Amino acid sequence: MAEKSSSNHRSQRPPAQASCVLKTPLPRSRRSNGVGNSEIRNPKSEISGSRLLTSTATKKSKAVSRCPHSIPRVALLVESARAYGRGLLQGIAHYVRDHAPWSMDYQERELNDPPPSWLARWQGDGIIARVETPAMAQAIKRLRVPAVDLIYCLPGLDMPSVRTDEPAVIRMVMEYWQQRGFRQVAYCGFDGLYYSELRKKLYQQAAAKAGMTCHLYHAPHRLAHALTRRMEQEGMAQAAHLGRWLRSLPKPIALLACNDVRAQQVLSVCRSEGISVPDEIAVLGIDNDEVLCDLCDPPLSSVLLNARQIGYEAARLLEGMMRHRKPPAKPIYLGPVKIITRRSTDVLAIDDPQVAAILRLIRERACEGLKVEELIRSVPVSRTLLERRFTRHVGRSLKQEILRVQIERAKTLLHETDFSISAVAEQCGFKYVEYFNGLFHERVGQTPRRYRQQRQAGA
Repeated sequence: MAEKSSSNHRSQRPPAQASCVLKTPLPRSRRSNGVGNSEIRNPKSEISGSRLLTSTATKKSKAVSRCPHSIPRVALLVESARAYGRGLLQGIAHYVRDHAPWSMDYQERELNDPPPSWLARWQGDGIIARVETPAMAQAIKRLRVPAVDLIYCLPGLDMPSVRTDEPAVIRMVMEYWQQRGFRQVAYCGFDGLYYSELRKKLYQQAAAKAGMTCHLYHAPHRLAHALTRRMEQEGMAQAAHLGRWLRSLPKPIALLACNDVRAQQVLSVCRSEGISVPDEIAVLGIDNDEVLCDLCDPPLSSVLLNARQIGYEAARLLEGMMRHRKPPAKPIYLGPVKIITRRSTDVLAIDDPQVAAILRLIRERACEGLKVEELIRSVPVSRTLLERRFTRHVGRSLKQEILRVQIERAKTLLHETDFSISAVAEQCGFKYVEYFNGLFHERVGQTPRRYRQQRQAGA
């Protein structure tokens, strides 16, 4: 579809939130021209006068010419080189499919790229961006259009934001370590990098609250004002220093890295130093970049963040702002989805063999209707002694651990399958669906049906 550049064009539409159907009509000048599909435009080629790359979802959309102000035009300044950025873009696309079309200006980007050259002359209705630098913030503000930030790393940035609930991420990680019996934890990040420092602080606090010893890695020298890619390159150059720190850690220990790239670097150094993973050091990343995780040796466990839902919610927020609705005064936070366990954390760090055996049995058979009495019969100790030892190592009673495993399995089935609620209850070892519904609401804070609706909205 050939298009000429025009200062009056308003094409692409913004993303919105899954849980809300927009009923307020756009102003007459902004209504759709009848084209049922959004367009994805390469603004660089448009400005230069060359042919424009657009969505080819239907022949009808190619045949209809756009009138000025026909549909909102939105710029997407989000990197596609990483799994998290691609997840954000998928969420935005999902919103656009669910609602009225946008004309979206998008050019492939890397993390930390400067503002694109076409942005200064761009004329549109809204922007969704990962604003990592003052230069990007200034370039967006000069345009005087509604904008939503997806990263919030600049102090004092006056821009509505949708982002990850970092305290929720750390809570999930600490519970994960406790389930595996770890009493000592470590953190390896990039000193001075905004999200790494935040996660380190929260991790320290959570470890202290749980009565755990937390060991922190500090780089031999700190780069001033460096961004993610520069930090990651420097991290690779500091392998010898990192190796000495890893050797000095008490074993076994559970290590959280600030992201999957840093976790991959830790695994590489562990292999070079002859440190066994996960038996001596269990390593967990954040972002769940599946390609990177599978390339690691051993494959890397990682926290799956809710990038798609964040993109979807950012789109809904921008849609409202372009309709002249006032944005929320505070950022919108979304918690992580779950931890994807691979070989790098597939271990139980419990020095009591009987408790470790009981934990394995619970994980294998909790959803088969396993009873506490069966566990008691499986080891040659009294119920009182076993309960005391189990609670000391795990932090929960035998019954509580059985129920926790059942509920976690139910959450997975609700999110990943279309089984009926009664079928989910049966698959998880619950005889009565009413009891399952009540227990799930008590443990999770919402009904199974509501939990499924929220998860599938962001999937």
